[in-house]
Amino acid sequence: MRIGLVGYGKGGRVFHAPLIASLPGATFVGVVTRSPERRQQLAAEHPGVKAFDTIGQIVEAGVDALVISTTLKGRPALVLEAIEHGVAVVSDKPFASNTEQAQALITAAERQGVLLSVYQNRRWDSDFLTLRKLIDAGALGTVTRFESRVERYNPGSVGNASGGGFLRDLGSHLVDQAMQLFGPVERVFAQLHYTPQEPTVDHGFFVSMTHTNGVISHLWGSALQNSQAPRFRVNGTAGCYTVEGLDGQEELLMAGKTPKTEGEHWGAEEHRRWGWFEQGEQRERVPSEKGRWNQFYSQLQNAVEGHGPLPVDARDALETTRVLDAARLSSERGQVVEMPAVEHL
Repeated sequence: MRIGLVGYGKGGRVFHAPLIASLPGATFVGVVTRSPERRQQLAAEHPGVKAFDTIGQIVEAGVDALVISTTLKGRPALVLEAIEHGVAVVSDKPFASNTEQAQALITAAERQGVLLSVYQNRRWDSDFLTLRKLIDAGALGTVTRFESRVERYNPGSVGNASGGGFLRDLGSHLVDQAMQLFGPVERVFAQLHYTPQEPTVDHGFFVSMTHTNGVISHLWGSALQNSQAPRFRVNGTAGCYTVEGLDGQEELLMAGKTPKTEGEHWGAEEHRRWGWFEQGEQRERVPSEKGRWNQFYSQLQNAVEGHGPLPVDARDALETTRVLDAARLSSERGQVVEMPAVEHL
């Protein structure tokens, strides 16, 4: 499979290019970027991978799929342009600025008969895969409350969230994970946090979601949290699972390591970063599953070749966008928002 990338900022450089270049049986065709600085970075980091000025040029060079990794403001137009060229498209997250925009992109892809996926790579986080395994095995019993947090202290990122605020950008991961585990959402309550210097771009959020199956999800995100709480705390009738810290794949990619350089060790968490199962006085370590962000591209490859489903269905991202819209509305009104029923669910 021949894959092209549009955008070579942090997202393109760190979260996409190394995984594309590591994919067996695939060719990293090139990157659409006009920035001289980013072209130099591309030449240094991926020798022989060509830079292009436009989507039209890279499509003409021959690609089976295009990955769009630019800031949210201009991304939907680029996704639409790629769709119109008739190639499979991966949109970075967040998928869209609102539900209407997300639905328009899905409709365009269906009209053109092209595959459209969204890069919800944190479905393949080590801790999330471990939690999913515990739930599927019944180790926690019936889950009643799901707590999920990504909290950092990074003042420099306040006001610079490429996804239009931390709720839209980071929240797209947390809402997607919760809905993957516990299904559709009936009610949403949210609070967004701002600074006087950035009164219109949220730097933190709290979202409470009541799922149709009765599970309550509490989600937190912050760029100004000095003391991080557990990444996950999941309460069930048979016990509780907690884990600290973030999945290590981002750290590996930032250090220049890839699935190709690390081989079978990719995504393995050091035992001191494993989570805990607790019930009463019982407390034991839970070995972490390996993180597998590279599985997104393996599944994309299979889907493009007609051998399986897309790694992330764009309609999943549409549902996530609906919840994020409801969360913003809840924060503005200071009240719970009921989610309307959707015909295709």
